Amino acid sequence: MTDRPVVLVTGASRGIGAAAARRLLARGCQVAIVARTREGIAAFAAETAGTEMLLPLTGDVAREPDCRQVVADTVGRFGRLDALINNAGILGPVARLADADPSAWQYNLAVNLLGPFYLARAAIPHLRSTRGRIVNVSSGAAVKAIEGWSAYCVAKAGVTHLTRLLAAEEPDITTVALRPGVVDTAMQTMIRAEGPRVMTPERTAYFAQLKEAGKLLDPAIPAAKLAWLALYAPSALSGQFLDYDDPRIGDEVDAS
Repeated sequence: MTDRPVVLVTGASRGIGAAAARRLLARGCQVAIVARTREGIAAFAAETAGTEMLLPLTGDVAREPDCRQVVADTVGRFGRLDALINNAGILGPVARLADADPSAWQYNLAVNLLGPFYLARAAIPHLRSTRGRIVNVSSGAAVKAIEGWSAYCVAKAGVTHLTRLLAAEEPDITTVALRPGVVDTAMQTMIRAEGPRVMTPERTAYFAQLKEAGKLLDPAIPAAKLAWLALYAPSALSGQFLDYDDPRIGDEVDAS
């Protein structure tokens, strides 16, 4: 064990979560990464074979026992917890609300909203003692009604307000929500593939044009913001819903 910051990152097998974990590791943090399947986390772990600074864990954030276990495993390995990045998320079902499968809708909320609640609840006792931070990955969909994304929009709106409630109830923990922008991830691939069935032609064309014009963000850009917030977010930002390009957010991480 060392006194280097300990950060738990969910949804870390790819995309923004993986990029944030890499950035934190490169700056000397101790990082626990969580993905739903062992296969999903194995490739990342192989990149850093031999390091004691990484703890790869499997767990489904939709399950409360899994969330309790990954927090317990992180603290058991590193002796403390300084930050939690709630990044795991899913888009589907991509369907109009009247046609959506109720079980798929419920699972979306379980991953996108209940998961951050379960993890925050398990992490709070540890974060109180370190005066730590919770960073919730939200979305512009939290404040926009996007046809075909009903569960995702509702869940991200809930996460944004969960952030405000945590800030109100836990003054010793700094909790923020981040809108990461429109990022070149598997979620955007799904939007372009499945969205045209349910989105308006204008919305469909917008997402297609972002890809064609090379306007999607590299995951490393919001990942740098997540890493900075996890380590340095000032208490004055607690409870806020921040855009990734907010000038109050830095991107240089130094855990040494």
